[in-house]
Amino acid sequence: MMMKTTHFALSALMAAISIVGLSIPVAAEDGMDIGGAVRVNYAYKDYSESSKDKGGDFSFDMAAIKFNGKQGDWGLAAEYRFTSSTDYIKYGYGFYDIDPNWQLQFGINKVPFGNPGFISNSFWFGIPYYLGFEDDHDVGIKAVYEKNGWHTDLAFYKNPEYGASENKRYATDLYTGTINGTEYNNEETNQLNLRQTYTAEHEGGQTTIGGSVQYGQIYNSKTGNTGDRYAAALHLDSSYKGWNLQLQAMQYEYDAADAADDNKIGVSVVSWQYEIASKGQSYSANIAKTFSTDWGSVKCYNDFGLMTPDVADSHYDDSMQNVTGCAISAGPTYTMVDFIMGKNMTFSTANNDHVGLPEVGDDWDKRVNINFGYYF
Repeated sequence: MMMKTTHFALSALMAAISIVGLSIPVAAEDGMDIGGAVRVNYAYKDYSESSKDKGGDFSFDMAAIKFNGKQGDWGLAAEYRFTSSTDYIKYGYGFYDIDPNWQLQFGINKVPFGNPGFISNSFWFGIPYYLGFEDDHDVGIKAVYEKNGWHTDLAFYKNPEYGASENKRYATDLYTGTINGTEYNNEETNQLNLRQTYTAEHEGGQTTIGGSVQYGQIYNSKTGNTGDRYAAALHLDSSYKGWNLQLQAMQYEYDAADAADDNKIGVSVVSWQYEIASKGQSYSANIAKTFSTDWGSVKCYNDFGLMTPDVADSHYDDSMQNVTGCAISAGPTYTMVDFIMGKNMTFSTANNDHVGLPEVGDDWDKRVNINFGYYF
């Protein structure tokens, strides 16, 4: 969704890995590869009168600098991003190759939960991203094992990459601050993750099935008391002759200590904060087809997500998001053209301050988003 190097083939490989969301460092030989990306974005919102009057808005999205290096069995991987209003780290960690099958990562690395890579194809991510369970990066240590189709991730995270009162972050974490009149004092701490997958090769492609579990604590910075949180997911990612199917079902719960409201909790991401139902389920079903061309490739897709709150307040409503689009890869460029429909969602709707809370209106909101990126 989303490297200048002395070896063009290595650069292309690294860019492809970055685009599909994997953060496994790759280095053909000892040394440091430095590169990055520049992206611009066009957005048209049918629920915004100003957006319709202007025919949408075209703006700078972000610039990124990336480092990938290795010296013997030791290595480094990092990415830092700059937007028009802020800057933040996406990931930054060292790694050690214990042997051909085991790797140890320490620092801000990708939390192993849910479908490896993404549970989405579009620039817009899937609903799990907005709940804190897709492409998340926290501070900790992770052991990675891979052999004969089996892949195991075991990790411990002490805390997120930024403090809980900071909303400038790449991925969703708990927030300390006031949202819609409710005061939150929650911090993520002491988190354990385990993900196990198995990949079977078959005619025309491969299929990966797996499960993920996550457990952590929630520290209340005002009272000093501690609550807890958990999540579990089953996931499948299967490809066949250019087609790809992703399925995921997950259950999560945030049980904060001394909560102002047990039914909801505050989170933040990309300089925005909003509320989500403190307990619920999320379901994802995505299908895509990739077409090869003489100049690159085109991947067209439809990503559907449903979030069902499971709280005591019966007025809380389901949230849904559907994204239909195509991703166009040509040389060093990667363009994503998306038609987004949102219902009771954040970011993709007019009332974008919640996920899974009582619904305001019952219509689907719609928007068009085009993101153009140049990777070097």
